[in-house]
Amino acid sequence: MKLGIPKEITENETRVALVPVSVKKLVKNGLEVLIESSAGINSSFSDKEYTESGAKIIPDAKTLYSSADLIIKIKKPEPNEIDLMREEITLVSMLMPSIDLDTLKNLTAKKISVFSLESIPRITRAQSMDILSSMSTVSGYKAVLIAANSLPKFFPMLMTAAGTVAPAKVFIIGAGVAGLQAIATARRLGAITEAFDTRSVVKEQVESLGARFVELDLQGEQTEGEGGYAKQISKELHDRELELISNHVKKSDVVITTAQVPGKRAPILITELMVKDMKPGSVIIDLAADQGGNCEITELGKSVVKHAVNICGFLNLPATMPNHASQMFSKNMESVISHLVKNNEFNFDLNDEINKGALITHKGVILQESIKHLVSGIH
Repeated sequence: MKLGIPKEITENETRVALVPVSVKKLVKNGLEVLIESSAGINSSFSDKEYTESGAKIIPDAKTLYSSADLIIKIKKPEPNEIDLMREEITLVSMLMPSIDLDTLKNLTAKKISVFSLESIPRITRAQSMDILSSMSTVSGYKAVLIAANSLPKFFPMLMTAAGTVAPAKVFIIGAGVAGLQAIATARRLGAITEAFDTRSVVKEQVESLGARFVELDLQGEQTEGEGGYAKQISKELHDRELELISNHVKKSDVVITTAQVPGKRAPILITELMVKDMKPGSVIIDLAADQGGNCEITELGKSVVKHAVNICGFLNLPATMPNHASQMFSKNMESVISHLVKNNEFNFDLNDEINKGALITHKGVILQESIKHLVSGIH
């Protein structure tokens, strides 16, 4: 079986889907790996390294797409990439299938089997395939570095001949993978750190990292959804949540938001009024910018100063650390490929829980009923 790795063409995407060490393992397992020339150069992996790992360097995307049986990508394919693909191949990538319906329709028309990485169910057997957690780790770490670079203050407490400098106060909203990594990084840099999450089950994790957990009285409401993700909450609880957040935001030097609900727009947790109440020079890092943002006045993809507060809505932070981000993504792909390919044959068993959740289309048929309904509404 021929596995193809194209060079990512999405703007500012610097990662590569497979790194040389993973290629070596896959080749040893009997796969033929084709990689487009310079696909790994932005992640600091040369064509020579891929060749030494057993891959075959392909000079252009057209040849690669027309030769491969299985394509592994990071970002969803652009229309011109879909045009280059052979019919009935298999594509593994991040897709956002319930949002980008046009791309899904084009892939379905070519009878391409699509395995969506974001749709992999959060079960124990699939933990090693979880690219969302891997990339969130990168985002949480980088968010704190951006905040420290933007804040006109030190993060740690310093005792100097010029007097004692108080430590920065960091407030992190959302204690998922990104939030927990942000907590750990902020603590390493010496900041006083607090974290809030509607899921009280994460309290122990937050406190184990040396942060104070800010707790909301849920009054019996269920806030944890399928797979451990936060779920959408009632308006009454959301109003009380905003009041609690407001009290902590105005005292903080840095606020990092990570709250997202799968398949929906990110909830607004920081209003413009809250921003106005913050101290001049404070920083907000909005890690939910990809889904619209947790801050009401975040500008997607930009760092802006509003009401004397620096609000960063940068997109795709993992691509700013492409070497390690690619290594982590690639390790996840080893597990995905091991699951999908058995003895050089594809495993599309729909009774398998992983395939049932992540295989979006197969042989020209959309398998997910909720997505099929959305696509049928497009004219």
